[in-house]
Amino acid sequence: MVKSLPMRSFLDRIPGAGALAAHVRSQADLAWVSGVLTTLALAGLVYPFALAAMVTGSYVPLVGASLGLAGSALALMALAQGRTGAAVLVHAAMLAGIGTMLVLAGPLAMAFGVGVLALAALEAGALARTLVSGAARTAQGPESLIEALPDPVVRFDPAGHPVFVSARTAAILGCRHFELDHGGLLARVHVLDRPAYMAAISEATHGRIGRTVEMRMRRDAEAPGESAQYLWMEMALEPIEADAGATKGPVGAVALLRDISARKRMEAETRAGRAEAEKASLAKSRFLATIGHELRTPLNAIVGFSDLMTAGIGGELNPTHSEYAGHIKQSGYHLLDVVNMLLDMSRLEAGRFELQCEAFDPEKIAAPCMQLVEQAAADRAIRLVRAVPTTLPRVLADERACRQILINLLSNAVKFSHDGGTVSLAMKRQGAMLNVSVTDTGVGMEPETIGRIGEPFLQEQTGLARRFEGTGLGLSIVKALVELHDGQLHVMSRPGEGTVVTVLLPLEGPERARPRPSAEITELRPARTASDEEKWQQDERKSAAG
Repeated sequence: MVKSLPMRSFLDRIPGAGALAAHVRSQADLAWVSGVLTTLALAGLVYPFALAAMVTGSYVPLVGASLGLAGSALALMALAQGRTGAAVLVHAAMLAGIGTMLVLAGPLAMAFGVGVLALAALEAGALARTLVSGAARTAQGPESLIEALPDPVVRFDPAGHPVFVSARTAAILGCRHFELDHGGLLARVHVLDRPAYMAAISEATHGRIGRTVEMRMRRDAEAPGESAQYLWMEMALEPIEADAGATKGPVGAVALLRDISARKRMEAETRAGRAEAEKASLAKSRFLATIGHELRTPLNAIVGFSDLMTAGIGGELNPTHSEYAGHIKQSGYHLLDVVNMLLDMSRLEAGRFELQCEAFDPEKIAAPCMQLVEQAAADRAIRLVRAVPTTLPRVLADERACRQILINLLSNAVKFSHDGGTVSLAMKRQGAMLNVSVTDTGVGMEPETIGRIGEPFLQEQTGLARRFEGTGLGLSIVKALVELHDGQLHVMSRPGEGTVVTVLLPLEGPERARPRPSAEITELRPARTASDEEKWQQDERKSAAG
């Protein structure tokens, strides 16, 4: 909750408010100096009055001068306590009393009495002018400072009605100042934004909570005949109170308005750009899906007929033709794998990949997945190591997707390993997760590449001189499948030292695949209450007594 601020503390934050305080301090210093000088002058007057009292035998002038000196001392004490008006008032009253006594003392002191009365009148007039000018500065000073601010300022009373609207507000809204009086300010707020506007003012005045609300306000057209336009305005409200000690009840509020139309236009352009990018991405995914389906049909025919040719079903082939058929078969399978990855990626990006979660033993999929990469590893003398215990708990997941994760990770590890290297697969339980890690001793990855894992078509080496073939979709598909299972993917790698890819899958499966408890439990018989128990005991006692 924002602490309510008194009006003075709010004005103290406004640049230029210190000038008013400096002016008041300078007036106090001037009164202090004048009081000291007057006191010294009266002290000098006491001496001749004392001589006159000794000669004439009348002590009235001496008493008057002494009272004037005491009054000056009291006035100086009031000045020391910061009460400038009280000091001047006391000093003027004492001077008036002294002057009256001197006038009544006789002809010798009458001239001095008239002079002292004149001095008292001057000080009283100066005090009156000071009070009037101070009141004017108090009434007009804060508003003049607020008018100098570049942003509009509005002050609301405890009832939520605007009691002060700066001229800058009218200038921004293109209207005359009197048009914002009474309900004119609310009438310029867009109809759909008025509930938020009124709620923010109510929370600031009654709940004493600072609020910021964005709303549209009507701006009048500059030229006749043109239609008005709406500006986006941000209104920051802070509760204020005239009495800093008040702790209950509604308070006022001050609002600072700011034109945010330019920011809103930029946000709209950003949303439009994002929508266009999402539309283009969706079109790309549809294009890949369409092309993938169109390519997979003839590829299946090419792979199938090449298998028939290498098997000799259509007749024996000479060694040259048999070698050509083997190349066709290998290339067909490679293209078929690429098309399948494109189709999987397009379904994942479009959100149409549905998981079929069932409980299965994770160690049962380890051996078949490693068998698929044994031939590629044997061709390069890469050793495959499997560390999968048979005591692993069952995991609730999509078995087909988990197989795809393992195959992609093992294929990448073999592809990027050095000849004669080692690729290992390990599984273990880690709390409520299944830890699956694939380690290789290959080329590794740069830190920049690790941070971009998951981007489609990402490859460590690009250009025509790259050493490793592939589409760069393997890890992208892995990351998407892991996220569908509410899992985690971690990669640790150093260039030239190899890579460790760790996948954490929840044993209980993704949140949406877990069985949910019944919303209501229906009891077959009502629960026995205390009254039923007492009634049964009474019936038993009656039966025993009879």
